[in-house]
Amino acid sequence: MSLEQVSANAMFGGKQLKLKHSSSALNCDMIFSVYLPPQADSVNVPVIYWLSGLTCTDDNFVQKAGAQQFAAEAGVAIVCPDTSPRGDDVPDDPEGAYDFGLGAGFYVNANQEPWSQHYNMYDYVTQELPGVLASSDLPLNTENCSIMGHSMGGHGALTIALKNPGKYKAVSAFAPIVSPMNCPWGEKALSNYIGDNKADWEQYDACALVAKVEEKLHILVDQGQEDDFLRPQLKPEMLQQACHEAGHPLTLRFQAGYDHSYFFIATFIEDHINHHAAALWG
Repeated sequence: MSLEQVSANAMFGGKQLKLKHSSSALNCDMIFSVYLPPQADSVNVPVIYWLSGLTCTDDNFVQKAGAQQFAAEAGVAIVCPDTSPRGDDVPDDPEGAYDFGLGAGFYVNANQEPWSQHYNMYDYVTQELPGVLASSDLPLNTENCSIMGHSMGGHGALTIALKNPGKYKAVSAFAPIVSPMNCPWGEKALSNYIGDNKADWEQYDACALVAKVEEKLHILVDQGQEDDFLRPQLKPEMLQQACHEAGHPLTLRFQAGYDHSYFFIATFIEDHINHHAAALWG
């Protein structure tokens, strides 16, 4: 599968790439970004997938998180997919709301019309994109990977790691939607993408999944205490309770004074990169 290079920039001794390809899972062209650390000049490096939140593209993390300097030090690549399918033929929220449709794929496989034709972000992140990377000439060890994300992307990272035992060496999240079954953002997305049967929603709910998984992959979560979405949407105490009941290892850190923004992410991204690098190089 051919990759088109959209841009390339030198950064911290490595390269920040923007790439484009035709996606069969999403039935549209997709753009994603890859940071290659300087170590990639001589060895295939491990991969951290970053999943962004509502309204984001692949650019938000690349331009705002300040992660590349720490990825360069740790010798890891960071792959940033988009948050939804894109294109003139891709349906959007009928009312143009930010929390559904374009920029809000929720990392699920939709089975309801008209969404099911394009909104298969789960398959894209877990199967198609890794396959595209593995078949490319990029110096990546795609078999040695981990996953992290923010908000909607934090939900995606948690559920994808929990649903794919053995595939990811580490998982972490910033301000994740821990139980989309129990918040307005998630209820809107899941009802439209998956249908009204809430039993079907459990496959995309981290709190529901924790109770069932056999692999006890340590979860690292940072949550800002001044986050406007903390109580109505994120509810980290639900994940804390679910992990406690399941005996699942969780480090949940509440950060005083921090909100939901990339200022928060940039402050603690070094910790997360090191968390992943230890597992990937260990």
